[in-house]
Amino acid sequence: MTTYDAIIIGTGQAGPALARRLAGTGMKVAIIERGRFGGTCVNTGCTPTKTLVASAYAVHMARRGADYGFSVGGEITVDMKRVKARKDYVAGLSNKGVERSLKKLENGTVYEGHARFRSPHEVEVGGAVLGADKIFINVGGRAAVPDIPGLDQIDYLTNSSMMDVDFLPRHLLVLGGSYIGLEFGQMYRRFGSDVTIVEVGPRLIPREDEDVSEAVAAFLGREGVAIRTSAKCLSLSRRDGEIVMALDCDEGAREVRGSHLLVATGRRPNTDDLGLDRAGVKVDQRGYIEVDDELRTSAPGIWALGDCNGRGAFTHTSWNDFEIVAANLLDGDQRRLSDRIPAYALYTDPPLGRAGMSEAEVRRSGRRALIARTAMEDVSRAFEKGETEGFMKVLVDADSRQILGAAFLGTSGDEAIHCVLDTMYAKAPYTVLQRAVHIHPTIAEFIPTILGDLAPLS
Repeated sequence: MTTYDAIIIGTGQAGPALARRLAGTGMKVAIIERGRFGGTCVNTGCTPTKTLVASAYAVHMARRGADYGFSVGGEITVDMKRVKARKDYVAGLSNKGVERSLKKLENGTVYEGHARFRSPHEVEVGGAVLGADKIFINVGGRAAVPDIPGLDQIDYLTNSSMMDVDFLPRHLLVLGGSYIGLEFGQMYRRFGSDVTIVEVGPRLIPREDEDVSEAVAAFLGREGVAIRTSAKCLSLSRRDGEIVMALDCDEGAREVRGSHLLVATGRRPNTDDLGLDRAGVKVDQRGYIEVDDELRTSAPGIWALGDCNGRGAFTHTSWNDFEIVAANLLDGDQRRLSDRIPAYALYTDPPLGRAGMSEAEVRRSGRRALIARTAMEDVSRAFEKGETEGFMKVLVDADSRQILGAAFLGTSGDEAIHCVLDTMYAKAPYTVLQRAVHIHPTIAEFIPTILGDLAPLS
């Protein structure tokens, strides 16, 4: 057995940063990676998908040339091989950068292979046995595939295998009307595919407020994306060279057909083949590793960071997991998961930026609250850009005057939301943000104006 001060399993967002911090103190660190360095974000998530979103946006804006006073002199065509090559280049830089930095890390040793616990302080990888008093699990997650009759007979795609697509599907069926499904659905519609999104729930992105769901469905519909909600998928089959999805629904056709199928029905943690039982690490019913407020597992000396702990499932929350662990272990700075304010974005066009509580959550809380809302078409910068889809809304606690949450669905909404988020972290009353002088013309400049229109939440 080779002994280390610390072992890090997985090289997603939290793992490499923690390895560098630990090794920088002189600790001897082993880093284990079974696949591509960088985890989901770098290889199959944020970096490649947002690169594809950018290509789709450019195509969309080129088609809108007449709206801006120019023409391109013919039909816009998309070369998917070049689109994929651009995506591969951008993602490859990040992937290679993570791998190179870890393999050159002083006091660090990289092992490539699948890690399994032998005991609470022993891990086996590729025939080698490693021991350490501190072990950090950062193994991420993967696409969850539902148990649907016939699915095992279909060559379906997931968010990961979509990264290998270098052609244009004639008709892409998307099973799942949430974040991943909506981003890919709009993207491929803009590239030129027919797209049908099938959602079992009564509306798209059900964790969002109804007005957000309705607005997203509206602008996707205007772009030609077909949407089927309240549509339970009963079975899948192949018929006449097509994929046929049989539906149970109150309205519309009882089946939809397409050339390709993307399964986007959620995520599951990569924890089922780590030997966690031998380490004494508890998981919940869905397989997520249970952690306390400092990311410690049920086994002393073992921490779980990132998507595998089910406490965020975003790149930025995984990074914050690293910050919490490093602060408590190395800096004497007591940081907690419970200090984190929920915040994320949906990268449709326009994007959705979300922070804090939704309107539905505020209503359920029963507290006295204020709300203000404005349509993006009334925001001058959005109007000038010709991108007026969506709206912005902010909710405030009527007693403390602190901001409870906000949803900005519109151009630059994923950036402007940080004005609200930072104010929430400062625990400042909304009047601090209301009295700020923002730069004109921007999207964020309208936030103080919105806050001036707060009214009781009925």
